[in-house]
Amino acid sequence: MKIQDAMEKEVIKFQVDDRIVDVAGSLRENKISGAPVINKEGQLVGIISEGDIMRLLEVHSPHIRLILPSPLDLIELPVRMKYEMDEIAEDMNKAASLLIGEIMTKKVVTINPDSDISDAAQLMDTHDVKRLPVVDSDGKMVGIITRGDIIGAMVRG
Repeated sequence: MKIQDAMEKEVIKFQVDDRIVDVAGSLRENKISGAPVINKEGQLVGIISEGDIMRLLEVHSPHIRLILPSPLDLIELPVRMKYEMDEIAEDMNKAASLLIGEIMTKKVVTINPDSDISDAAQLMDTHDVKRLPVVDSDGKMVGIITRGDIIGAMVRG
């Protein structure tokens, strides 16, 4: 079976100058974990995923001794936790102001619509990706194929 027979043609796409906060909301609203990023000509220039967005948030965790904490640890804990929460809020505000072109994955594995779905499965496995943008010979997005699409095609036979 060919990619063009199994791919999703209606694809949620983003532009490089879309704000991260808007993209994150759209991913959540549409219950997807990632989507292609295109330029004004409709050519694929990257892919944005929840993982790309999550990497913006630095991990902050209070350091307390869990075995016999000192009295000072217990007194300082609320202050440290407030400080950590302020840092997380600051990270989120910084992230919200960025554009996805700044954090998207630019090196994207793609596939041609005339390829076989077994080729897509092999590429996904080799590159450890969940979706492959389907592009024509001009680099324009014509669809996307996911692991679910491949499984669905196998069931339909």
